Formats: sequence, C-alpha cells, structure tokens
Amino acid sequence: MTTGGRGVDRRAVLAGGAALLAGGTLGGPARAAKARPVAVALVASVPIEQQWISRIHRALKTAEGRGDITYVYSENVANTDAERVIREYAEAKKDLIIGEAFGLERPARRIAADYKTTAFLMGSSFPAQAPNLSVFDNYIQDASYLTGIVAGKATKTNLIGMVGGYAIPEVNRLMHAFMAGARSVNPDVKFLVSFINSWYDPPKAKETALAMIERRADVLYAERFGVSDAAKERGVKAIGNVIDTAAQYPGTVIASALWHMEPTIDRAVAKVIEGSFTAEDYGPWSHMAKGGCSLAALDPALVPQPVIDLVLAKEREIRAGAFTVAVNDSEPKSTT
Repeated sequence: MTTGGRGVDRRAVLAGGAALLAGGTLGGPARAAKARPVAVALVASVPIEQQWISRIHRALKTAEGRGDITYVYSENVANTDAERVIREYAEAKKDLIIGEAFGLERPARRIAADYKTTAFLMGSSFPAQAPNLSVFDNYIQDASYLTGIVAGKATKTNLIGMVGGYAIPEVNRLMHAFMAGARSVNPDVKFLVSFINSWYDPPKAKETALAMIERRADVLYAERFGVSDAAKERGVKAIGNVIDTAAQYPGTVIASALWHMEPTIDRAVAKVIEGSFTAEDYGPWSHMAKGGCSLAALDPALVPQPVIDLVLAKEREIRAGAFTVAVNDSEPKSTT
C-alpha cells in the first residue's frame, strides 16, 4: 500500500513541470461530444475508503447508477507506477480520467499533453492546463467553520487537538476555518496541531491524538483516520472531516464537515457529453453555495439546541453571502 506522498510531490510538480503549468490558461479547442455513458477511470494513490478518495468514488458511483458513465478505478497506485496506469487508461480510450491528488499530478499533466482529445480532471491547487486538464479541490472551509463553532462550545478544558496528514493548502485551509469557527464562540480556546506526514496511517494518527489527550485536549479534530479511535477510547469528543463517521463512533463524533464531489463530477461529465470540456478550475464547485459541502446533521443529544441554533444561523449567513469564511492556506500552528 502506498500513501501517495501528496505533500512531497506537489512541490516537485511546481519545480519540474513549469513548462506544462505555463499552459494553464483556461479555454481550448472545440471537442467532440461523447455518447452517454461516458467512459471514466479514477486513479488513486491510496485505498478507495480513504476520506478524500471515498467522496470522489461515491460521486462517480452515483453517476454510474444513473447510467451517465461507465466506471473503473485503480487504487493504491504507487507514484512510481502512476504514469503507466494513467497512460494505459488513455490508450484504452477512456473519455475522462480523474487523478485524485498531487502524487499523480506530474505524470497526469505530461500524459494529458499527449492525449489532447481525452478529458483529465486532477485534484490540485495548481492551475488548469490547456486544452484538456481541469483541476478540483476541497474548498469546504464553510462547513469546517461551522464544526469549529460546535467544538468551541463543546470543550471544557479550552484545549482542542488537531491531527492532520500533510501541511498542504487543502488541509491547512480547513484547519484554519475550523479554528476560526471555534474562536468566534470561545476566544479562550487553544489548539494543539500536529501532522503525521501520511495520508493513511491510522495507528500513527491515533498515537498522536492520544498524546494530545494526555495534555488535556478534550475535543479532537479528526482530519485523519485513527483520531476518532483515540477519542472513543479516552471518552473525549471528535469532529469529523470530509466524511460522516458518527455512526461508527456514536457519542464520540459530534459534528462533521462533509465534502460532496457530485457537483464537480456531474459538471465534468456533462461537459464531456456536450463536447465542451476545457481546462478550468472546478474548485468553486466544492463551496457550500454550489452544494459542494455541508454540515452533517447535529444530534441534540450530543450538541445543545442553543448551539445548534447558533450554527444554523451562521450557515444561513454563509449561504446568503452575508458571511464569508476566510481561506488561509498557510500552515496552522499550535497556540499553546
């Protein structure tokens, strides 16, 4: 199994792929329309059940269920093997190839330049690459801010532990939004922040979280699998990220920010069907206003009704455009 190394390879993309990135202006030539169903392939460097990948997979299965696409995927693809796997899908005449994240980005950009009639959609914070490589990202800071409100009200020790994978923009911005939400209702709250430098290492994440609990953190931000296990074992609360694991951790996970990839996938598939797929940034389709993220339903047995009312009021402000959650991609630091 490979963990993908997103946080390492993405900088190599910037340094080694400047010529490709220079072609990142939007737009491109007219493309031939595709008959439904569209042939789609997903390439993932981690297991399909990992948080990020599971949301892409879920959206693709939904599109497959409607008959819009045929769908295949490869998981646990090593970065060193990514070019072979992606190129094989291109050679197999897949209409749309999706690369989950940064460890696959450099080969995907190179291959996209060789197969200009194939649509590529890549998880990335870098620009789109004309004419046929679009990018997406998990801009779910709106929902993350709301979970921060829940956490800020829930902590009794005023200390929240936060365990992330890598300190990259896609993780950092959600942590900062969460911290801002917590501070908005509890100015005395402090944070312990740690990164395990892996996308899938539940034992390491659990060990890191247990150390935070020993330091009196009584709410944990579970950006990685394993954190909620520590919370359950020690009887503290956890906040979920990207997926809803409340059913697996009843009484422990009290709020979750959910990522919905359906708007992104549906738009990309529709563009391929229309023959209008070009290089563009799909990041905004993860915003709450686009239906790209939401807050999991809050349980009054775990979250007091006044707090729920406070969260729902802020959610209405966000949806109405009356309140904008700041996007901060810098690395978050512990405040204690």
